[in-house]
Amino acid sequence: MSSPALGEFLRTRRARIQPAAVGLSEYGRRRMVGLRREEVAQLAGMSVDYYTRLERGRGADFPDSVLDSVARALRLDDAERDHFYTLVRPADPDYNYCPTIRPGTRLLLDAITTPAFILGRHMEVLAWNAMGDKVFGFAAEPEGNLARFTVLHPAAGVFYPDWEPVAAETAAYLRRQVTRCPRDRRLTSLIDELIAGNPVFHRIWSVQAPAGNPHGNRLIQHPVVGRIEFGYETLDLPGDEDQLLVVYTVDPASPASDTVDALRGRELVDMH
Repeated sequence: MSSPALGEFLRTRRARIQPAAVGLSEYGRRRMVGLRREEVAQLAGMSVDYYTRLERGRGADFPDSVLDSVARALRLDDAERDHFYTLVRPADPDYNYCPTIRPGTRLLLDAITTPAFILGRHMEVLAWNAMGDKVFGFAAEPEGNLARFTVLHPAAGVFYPDWEPVAAETAAYLRRQVTRCPRDRRLTSLIDELIAGNPVFHRIWSVQAPAGNPHGNRLIQHPVVGRIEFGYETLDLPGDEDQLLVVYTVDPASPASDTVDALRGRELVDMH
């Protein structure tokens, strides 16, 4: 089966490399930026027809040695290389996807004193702890979707003062999931909805960033206590590859610690 996503990924990667940068002399009139298919094939030590077959999404039977050569020719970094391999050989989708939260995971969430929640394959919020609710207001929309809120909700740009990096990480997470499960219609429909609903997200999605940041800082403008700067960590749950644990952290010595302490005593706020 062909994979349009694989061809799109390879075309964007060769478009960013100029021939001179890889020791090739430019010849003829170029109608495109970056490398031609034949130039990638030359660098990878393969025939043009063979590389074209790969770019047309028909590379599932290509040996690792060939894929490694293409990755080197296109100067893929580690994250891009992993993404490339997953596009070539996507995992079979789980047509019976029905996420459940293990009791041990629920206990872990409740033991965390800072905001924490679990995302499913489609960035649906599957579970949260008390502080997660006080920051995000999840209980007001128990079947909420963090991707829809981030990309489509009018309040998202206020809630996330640095909105664009958050949107980029949303795109990276969804791309990771759609690479794993390319025939998940619910997932592809969600992505189409986000792209159609926000032109800035459409641009972010077209960049084809294959990986987001598993940790970093997140600035939030809370409607009750104001601006809070969190750290965050994301962890894949063992045995639950469709679930991601997100934990927001606070340095006890930072001003944010006092703000979070104040929030603990407040009533919950409807964020939606």
